[in-house]
Amino acid sequence: MHKNLIELNHPLLLHKLGYLRDKTTYSNEFRNLITEVSKLLAYEAMRDWKDMDAVRVETPIAPTKVDRIINPPVAVAILRAGNGMLDGVLSMIPIASAGFIGIYRDKFIQNTVEYYFKLPADVKGREILLCDPLIATADTMIAAIDRLKSYHVGPIKVLSILTSEHALKRLEHFHPDVKVFALNVEKEMTENGYLVPGLGDAGDRLYQTK
Repeated sequence: MHKNLIELNHPLLLHKLGYLRDKTTYSNEFRNLITEVSKLLAYEAMRDWKDMDAVRVETPIAPTKVDRIINPPVAVAILRAGNGMLDGVLSMIPIASAGFIGIYRDKFIQNTVEYYFKLPADVKGREILLCDPLIATADTMIAAIDRLKSYHVGPIKVLSILTSEHALKRLEHFHPDVKVFALNVEKEMTENGYLVPGLGDAGDRLYQTK
């Protein structure tokens, strides 16, 4: 049992995950499914949101007070697969702003390399929804969280589709305050860092690259 994991095993999400795993699912279908799943991940991640304001409006029948989200989160995509989740998250939380982190693990230097980093100017203290559909070794995820924390952001929540047992243990060790929202935990990885059974390379399947 992982204290940092919120596993979403809803039947509708598991149904969609089955099509994401299927190698015959076309790229456009894969993109649409990633968007749909990302909406529901964002929905769950916002469940405990407390920063609300009461606003007076007029319904067609009578005046009333309604709740409005204030100080919305920042959706941050880890390039490039995280971009596939961004539209879903932002469509669910249209008042959110967005950021981008480009990090990859270089096998030759045995370390992560950052090549792009862009956040909103007012990110300090804001909650972060960090998007990456697959977390295998967690090297890039840990590096991304390190960088975000250097900007003194608020709470960080990771939105993912699949994560490995290995990644959860490392995240719990290095960043025990970070919650991970995912559909399933994979028990195995290949020697090249692919989740088993997984769904392949999410970036390649999103954008038809190799």
